[in-house]
Amino acid sequence: MNKRNTQQRRRLILDLLNQQGEVSVEQLAAHFDTSEVTIRKDLTALEDNGLLLRRYGGAVLVPQELIHEAAVEQVSQRKLQLAKAAAGLIRDHNRIILDSGSTTAALLPELSHKNGLVVMTNSLAIANALRELENEPTLLMTGGSWDAQSESFQGQLAEQMLRAYDFDQLFIGADGLDLQRGTTTFNELTSLSRVMADVAREVIVMVESDKIGRKIHNLELPWSVVSVLVTDEQLSPEAKQAITAHGVKVICAPLA
Repeated sequence: MNKRNTQQRRRLILDLLNQQGEVSVEQLAAHFDTSEVTIRKDLTALEDNGLLLRRYGGAVLVPQELIHEAAVEQVSQRKLQLAKAAAGLIRDHNRIILDSGSTTAALLPELSHKNGLVVMTNSLAIANALRELENEPTLLMTGGSWDAQSESFQGQLAEQMLRAYDFDQLFIGADGLDLQRGTTTFNELTSLSRVMADVAREVIVMVESDKIGRKIHNLELPWSVVSVLVTDEQLSPEAKQAITAHGVKVICAPLA
């Protein structure tokens, strides 16, 4: 089905949901004469855009109290703008790593426009979302030990799996940016991030400008391994100059 028909079907799904308050995958598949796999992809895409909430076997309307959380929506929109800018660096058939985190997860809708991707991740949430994309990128999981704090797989097994491959690009977020040292994190587990950087030809850090200059003691990636920083247009000229002095390309995404 072409993109126009997909968009039309998704609009009609929202119409049905607004009428009924709840819809099931089985009902929608019969209504639109399409597969349940396609419907699940539709519901995932609509949930990613904040238009509904997935429930087992279907979807429901977004509760009104969530709709009015304006601050959350602003953060989400900023991350989506970063994702659009970062996605411009990805070519068809690239082999990429997506580290766990909400900023890197914002890339997922953009990946639906890329063909022949191979994607490695240490995040169950990202892996499940990748399975729903219509272009069906090849999915690789790091495996390893589950870390509840970062909601990702970590440890030696994960590192060994990564070292068995080579990748074109790593997309990774950060809790903070130290203008002198590099990316920083609250998490003590930084070993896997460094292995990810080792096995990727290009390291793209995605971070909002308000995290730049945060004082966090755990250094994750030094500037020497970072290729590109994708941030927003509120980055100060002084900070941009300091970062580019490390040989890092800076891309500032416009705020919608």
